[in-house]
Amino acid sequence: MKKVETATEDELRPEYDLRRLRVRKVGPERKSFYSLSVQLEPDVAAMFPDSESVNEALRFLIRITRENKPALPGSGSNA
Repeated sequence: MKKVETATEDELRPEYDLRRLRVRKVGPERKSFYSLSVQLEPDVAAMFPDSESVNEALRFLIRITRENKPALPGSGSNA
């Protein structure tokens, strides 16, 4: 079967230059515009099955760090 060539008229205005558009990647290497991406080393990633468990561990670490933070000298609290 032969391909039928159809003539299409360009209805876009000249200021809409589509050649300047970037093509977004698809697949796992694709960057997301609305989320932050952090790459874990393989040994660390092996300990966490998903991003939820990583976030839970980091929140726990933040909480422990804040609770065990010593009072700074001159901050007004007598320890």
